[in-house]
Amino acid sequence: MSSDEILLEAEDKMLKAEQFVVNGFTGVRTGKASASLVENIQAEVYGSMMRIRELGSITTPEPRQLVITPWDNGALQPIEKAIQKANLGLSPVVQGRLIRLTFPELSTERRQEFVKLAKKMTEDGRVAVRHVRREALEELKKAVKASETSEEEEEKVEKEIQKLTDQYTAKIDAHLAHKEKEIMTV
Repeated sequence: MSSDEILLEAEDKMLKAEQFVVNGFTGVRTGKASASLVENIQAEVYGSMMRIRELGSITTPEPRQLVITPWDNGALQPIEKAIQKANLGLSPVVQGRLIRLTFPELSTERRQEFVKLAKKMTEDGRVAVRHVRREALEELKKAVKASETSEEEEEKVEKEIQKLTDQYTAKIDAHLAHKEKEIMTV
């Protein structure tokens, strides 16, 4: 594997680690309603597991309220059960052909718990980025042993890999700062 391929692969994997953290953040509650909290919850409908976003529309008529309108009335009860099982701390209320979720105001303690959860996700992301760095450096050493890359090139690529690692770690930290601010805003 050439040094360029090693760099490209490492950057691609680091980008995926960053995206994984950002996607994880969408499931962390803030003070306001967001469709991303429930859209990926799996409900058993018609004998198979389906995401809520595939079963109906999710809207936010008010800042602290979500309304799920299933496309088929047969999905109403399974969606309600799935939300209850997801343990979001919300009670779904069935009103005719829709499900209404009202988000209570978050206490300071609850907000701090969500910040801790976001920090854990961030640390997992950083670990994933460092893991990618380690794999890339191992690939680079194999390439040098196989005489596919020179030793001067190795030093240059090692610095590039470290630069990528620092860059993606900083991006993940920036996402955490933004999410923390969002969670703590009353």
